Amino acid sequence: MPSNDQLSELLRPDRTVLLTVECQQGVVGPDAALPELARQARSSGALANVARLVEVAHRTGVQVVHAVAERRPDGRGANRNARLFRAAERLPVRQLSGTTAVRVAAPIEVTGEDFVVRRLHGLSPIQGTDVDALLRNLGCRTLVVTGVSANVAIPNAVFDAVNRGYTVVVPTDAIAGVPAEYTSAMIRHTLALVATLVTTDEAIGALRRSRGRVGPA
Repeated sequence: MPSNDQLSELLRPDRTVLLTVECQQGVVGPDAALPELARQARSSGALANVARLVEVAHRTGVQVVHAVAERRPDGRGANRNARLFRAAERLPVRQLSGTTAVRVAAPIEVTGEDFVVRRLHGLSPIQGTDVDALLRNLGCRTLVVTGVSANVAIPNAVFDAVNRGYTVVVPTDAIAGVPAEYTSAMIRHTLALVATLVTTDEAIGALRRSRGRVGPA
């Protein structure tokens, strides 16, 4: 765990972006396609912590990017090369473009300054989407990764970001997966090797302290 000064420098608003992953109604909302994951995201406080981080990011000038997974109603261009994709086609709630299922879920607030990046294929919020180009154009050096799920999309996002040269910060109480013990093990044995792990409170404190830190690295 870095010191307060180190974390504040790492999370300077002029070079930090907050990424929310699949925090959409059809995934973590009341009528989600995967009720167990939605319950875990809410009961653990992870979704509320994502909302807290987004609110503070808006207040401190940190760019927010919401990564949303969806598919066309006709399914064209979507993956079918893994069990996960085939199972998703049979779920009662489908993440169809233009439906409420692909709207960012409450209590997360989306403002006009946020980017909402939608993907129609694959598992990653970064690979094959506009996210990487946006991050580079925004001058991002540090990417804060939040959301769901710790089973697939979160580690995928972390690895993709690290492979592209970003420093990744993960607020461990702002991600969720199923079962809960898997999330804890994945954080301890995988994410700890490649990302800076913090709590939501620690990240918020650093963002507030670093508000005035702008300029060349």
